[in-house]
Amino acid sequence: MAKNKHTVLKPKKAGQRRLLALSGGGIRGVLTLGILERLEAELRTNLKAGAGFRLNQYFDFIGGTSTGAILAAGLSKGMSVKELVAFYVETGPQMFEKERLRKRFWQKFKSDPLKKKLQEVLGRSTTLGSNQLKTLLLLVLRNVTTDSPWPLTNNPLAKYNDAKRKDSNLDLPLWQLVRASTAAPTYFPPETVDVGAHEFVFVDGGVTPYNDPAFLMYRIATAPPFNLEWDTAEDKMMIVSVGTGVTPVLGPDALDSQRSLFSIARAIAPELMSGMAYDQDINCRTVGRCTFGAVLDGEVGTMVPPVPLSTPLGRHFLYARYDPDITQKGLAALGLPKISSEKVSQLDAVDAVDDLLQIGRTYAKANVNLKDHFGPTFLQN
Repeated sequence: MAKNKHTVLKPKKAGQRRLLALSGGGIRGVLTLGILERLEAELRTNLKAGAGFRLNQYFDFIGGTSTGAILAAGLSKGMSVKELVAFYVETGPQMFEKERLRKRFWQKFKSDPLKKKLQEVLGRSTTLGSNQLKTLLLLVLRNVTTDSPWPLTNNPLAKYNDAKRKDSNLDLPLWQLVRASTAAPTYFPPETVDVGAHEFVFVDGGVTPYNDPAFLMYRIATAPPFNLEWDTAEDKMMIVSVGTGVTPVLGPDALDSQRSLFSIARAIAPELMSGMAYDQDINCRTVGRCTFGAVLDGEVGTMVPPVPLSTPLGRHFLYARYDPDITQKGLAALGLPKISSEKVSQLDAVDAVDDLLQIGRTYAKANVNLKDHFGPTFLQN
């Protein structure tokens, strides 16, 4: 119990831990918000909470990568989904303001507009260790200087978060870490952060194995080196993972034996990200008990056990994955055939914000079912 003396580590409900993982995907984070909007409303209803209910009052640990880092930080700080939707709708065009032509060889967009907006929303002086954050928070970055993933949390028990250290991560500006997590190579310039006496260069966490940070969050919450060691069981831990939409990146060109080197090189990063997202997802479905998720492939299917939740299977946690198929076929299945898959698949399609929000809302209305996916255990105050 001594570990819970820190406010940020106190469980929202005794005996339970609830985790929310948010994937990267640029402006497609608006699609995620369409799903979170439904999740927030359903939880408010099921918990008989008031109009002021926020997701940080339910989840103990919220983590995100890239655009998911923006959402995670905002939610942990107490922003409503409606406020985050407004942030993306109103500032999306500014966040993706194109760089001057002579600089576009290095990056497509400027960093200053996004930097300014993050400072406004999160606070210029707000640090990772701020008491304004009401949940445990994970932000995934890639440290170019050390050539390694950098998952940063505000866990006061973590080794490099010791307040006595001159380079404590808790002293780092929150806005700058979020900006670093969103610095997608070729889209935005890297972010340089002073960590104690060291200067590190960071880029988008989406180019690590943790564009979907769900299983990473499980490890942080349970593995001894992180000093949390939260209890695991189907009635003690739940992970909800929300993506930004799934779409193939190669299409019919995949079978073209004459594809150019440029075409192949351009596809490497999306292909790797897709494969790593699969890995995170299947790890969660293997160690945890999947209550909802799309078919992973023809061999493993959904991995949702064909027995009711009332029958325990001894897994470490419950797990639900919400991530719509945004191919043209998938959009048609949602009843949205007029929306262009090619358009909404782009990470910088700011003119597709309304379509993305509609996709998220439509998908959530058809698929988010808390009673079936969370069960009665996790729908109690």
